[in-house]
Amino acid sequence: MRPLELREPGAVSMYVCGPTVYDVPHLGHGRFVLVFDVLRRYLTWSGYRVRYVSNITDVDDNIINRANREGRTEAEVALEYEAVWYEAVDALGVGRPDADPHATAYVERMVELIGELLDAGVGYLTDDGVYLDVARVESYGLLARQSLESLQAGARVEVDDQKRSGHDFALWKAAKPGEPSWPSPWGDGRPGWHTECVVMSLDLLGEGFDLHGGGQDLAFPHHENERTQAIALGRRFARHWVHNGWVMVGGEKMSKSLGNFTSLTDLLERVDGRAYRLLVLRSHYRSPLEVTPATTADATAALERLDNLARRAVEERLEDTEPDGEALARFRAAMDDDLDTPAAMALVFDLVRRANAALDTGDRRAAAPLVSAVREVTTAVGLAVRGEEVAVDDDTWALVTARDQARARKDWAAADAAREALVARGWVVEDTSAGTRVRPAR
Repeated sequence: MRPLELREPGAVSMYVCGPTVYDVPHLGHGRFVLVFDVLRRYLTWSGYRVRYVSNITDVDDNIINRANREGRTEAEVALEYEAVWYEAVDALGVGRPDADPHATAYVERMVELIGELLDAGVGYLTDDGVYLDVARVESYGLLARQSLESLQAGARVEVDDQKRSGHDFALWKAAKPGEPSWPSPWGDGRPGWHTECVVMSLDLLGEGFDLHGGGQDLAFPHHENERTQAIALGRRFARHWVHNGWVMVGGEKMSKSLGNFTSLTDLLERVDGRAYRLLVLRSHYRSPLEVTPATTADATAALERLDNLARRAVEERLEDTEPDGEALARFRAAMDDDLDTPAAMALVFDLVRRANAALDTGDRRAAAPLVSAVREVTTAVGLAVRGEEVAVDDDTWALVTARDQARARKDWAAADAAREALVARGWVVEDTSAGTRVRPAR
């Protein structure tokens, strides 16, 4: 961890590796978009101008394989799953990027960059395409935190007859029958995956952009190979790197290749997208995150506490007031300390507890700045809280009144009967110091 040093004071340029659109997104994808959405929102809340770019990989082996299996074009597959991706992202409340460059729109520029790498003597031709000779680039392995020598010593990579090293990577793949291809000076083909993002990030954000992010699994080799191409040409690449931890299932990384993933779309059919955001916020972005029925249920219950306070504030007509200054200072301190969202969420729920305690004693003046601080902090991290007044029909109000009267005279059987009738009408029933409160069941 090191201080954020910006290319331009007051402005942050962010590039985050986006999805390869060949299948429904899994929970790990949901985590990375939430982590960087929170970072983007916090920087904006802190007064920075943020330009956020996240790409779409719309040509790759997985897309080609699916298209061939299903008798469709690669473009049809990519378009379908890009739509699925954005539907899920929208359900999470994630803001759209300022730009979402597509790989297929940048092939011509990728060809130019590969030509520059060949001219610089770091690229070389083989029968199946163009490769980059990593041994010719100083500091290769920086993001893996290993030297090239140690990487080579521990590698179990088959080297074909023409590759100089197992770590050399494809810049251009020669065309194969039935695959999409583009023209180049080295024959028809398509660019290697690692060339996409270096071209798009430098084109849209310029040299020395501030932050490059993605999942932990991208640090090496993908991000290392991006960085290597830029520095091989004497171009300054990202100033800072941010990698979020994996989503885990039974101690194993969640991924499509392991076949152990639960799709994000499935989760969002069963769990409020806000609860998944809260679950992500309660774990440090670099730590593993366990997503289980128990952890999602706990996040859902915590979300209810937030919503309940917001509803209570509306019902008690709390005035809008300045947020508690000490609380906001504690929030800034937590977030500025390597985006410590677990500490920020602990602060939020401490504020919820204190606000409810103040309202329980009728101290509205003490409660108001605490509620405002909860609202301010949750807004800063994109956690929508629902506190709108609910329209309650006359029959429901009659049952609420009957239940309160039954409780007052300690007629518990009548109170329980009124509760059951309210539940049957589709209401969640809550007991509060002010009496029975109802809200629509979700």
